Amino acid sequence: MADVRDPRPRLLVMAWSTLRSDARVLRQISLFSQRYAVTTLGYGEAPEGVVEHLRLPDDVVHWHKDRRLLVQRRFETAYRQAPVTLAAAELLAGQPRFTVVLADDIDTLPLALDLAPTGGVHADLHEYHPRQNEESWRWRAFVAPYYRYLVRRYGPLADSVTTVGDGIAREYRLRFGLRAGVVVNAPQHVDLAPGPVGDPLRLVHSGNAQRHRLDVILEAMDLVRPPLTLDLYLMPNDEAYLAQLRERYAASDRVRINPPVAPHELPATLNAYDVGVYVLPPVSFNHLWALPNKVFDFVQGRLALVVGPSPEMAALVRRHRLGVVSADFTAQALADTLDGLTPEQVAGFKAASHAAAGELSAEQQVRGWERAVDTLAARVGG
Repeated sequence: MADVRDPRPRLLVMAWSTLRSDARVLRQISLFSQRYAVTTLGYGEAPEGVVEHLRLPDDVVHWHKDRRLLVQRRFETAYRQAPVTLAAAELLAGQPRFTVVLADDIDTLPLALDLAPTGGVHADLHEYHPRQNEESWRWRAFVAPYYRYLVRRYGPLADSVTTVGDGIAREYRLRFGLRAGVVVNAPQHVDLAPGPVGDPLRLVHSGNAQRHRLDVILEAMDLVRPPLTLDLYLMPNDEAYLAQLRERYAASDRVRINPPVAPHELPATLNAYDVGVYVLPPVSFNHLWALPNKVFDFVQGRLALVVGPSPEMAALVRRHRLGVVSADFTAQALADTLDGLTPEQVAGFKAASHAAAGELSAEQQVRGWERAVDTLAARVGG
């Protein structure tokens, strides 16, 4: 139990994720842990900076729901009887009243509202939940209506809302009337300088080992004409696919598969390269409007960027003149874009990343959370 003598306002941060590896949640904790007594509720070990951690059991699967209830459209009962809801409610039983609750994703919002914190509830929506996995017909038929219900029923009850990008914020406003501010997934500012441009150009990509996120980039490497190299720093979320990649490129002198790098070490690792590459085929609404961590990691690494025509990523690259946007999401379009890069262009793009690194950092972007939570805490003199 947290120290009841701590004079700071009590802030609960809730997320159905492994908190120590959830970059967005860690930024929230880092932002508030000096001025608030932060309690966390989620999976895994306690993050640094919290006064108390309520750990969800590892064997409770957060996405498990009673299929019969979903089919019957008994969505409220499905939520209340979900294993993660029951486990979280048990952990929260007997807690003193919080000043503010920061609910990450719509799945935590009903429980956050149940707690009735004295200042209020802020909801941070990491995705557009009603279309999160719409590439699956089963998900569209059975799970999407459940999430539409949660957003429609509980979204308007949050005292304030943020999300990850303008496109997703616009969709929440148009479909559900939610007015969401935007806090992009930018990491902490890192004091680096652009490195010299390599010959040949050194491409890099970091992230999850997922087929639909890598296949276009890897196919493009078979099509490019210059002797470019590509280094991949991949998380082992799909061990079988990662093993296939290691075997496929074991003898390659152009594509290298590297172990993942800790988030705080990633910018310095990326700084040794020239061009950060990411093309995400728009298989779902959230993929179309994605503006992921890795784009901002590339900026902190002072790289040139080559991205597909995803609206948010393309707008960011063009606004700050960070690099080039491919004509479409195909491997051939990406290869053509990479073929057209010159060392002089890449040097200019790296300089532009350096100029934008301060603005596109967590220190600037998290002010949206700071304003929202501080406003709620101030209701009770926090």
